[in-house]
Amino acid sequence: MTGLVQGIPMEFRATTDAEGSVRLDKWLWSVRLYKTRVLATDACRLQRVRMGGSEAKASRLVRAGDVIEVRQEDVTRTVRVKEVLEQRVGAPLVGRYLEDLTPPEELEAARRRREERRLNSAISPAAKPSKRDRRALETFLDSVRTGKLAEEGGDFGD
Repeated sequence: MTGLVQGIPMEFRATTDAEGSVRLDKWLWSVRLYKTRVLATDACRLQRVRMGGSEAKASRLVRAGDVIEVRQEDVTRTVRVKEVLEQRVGAPLVGRYLEDLTPPEELEAARRRREERRLNSAISPAAKPSKRDRRALETFLDSVRTGKLAEEGGDFGD
């Protein structure tokens, strides 16, 4: 079955049954909410995906008009299914299959949390100090406590 319908290849429009529904994990992967289908399945298993206010299993069938909430890292995305599909589509085509209902405040809060985490990681060291660094720090702190400063000839392990 080849050809175009509304500019979309027919193979992208295929569904799994006569009612026009497809498995939830497959749809989440198809519209690029998850990088792999296994990740989409795991998200459902870990109760990070909700449909109709309750946790949804990966095998639950998705139909046009369903509203899905997906919790990903810092943001809970809410999307409405416009059309079901089985095949993964390119990023420019995703808008034809889902409508993003995520409130702008949620996206802004997630952006702030990511920025805050980025800044905090820049301030705090990535790893604990080495034995040499700890000894240099101890020497420095001892010299500060005793009043012996570097100008007075203190060696701080440099």
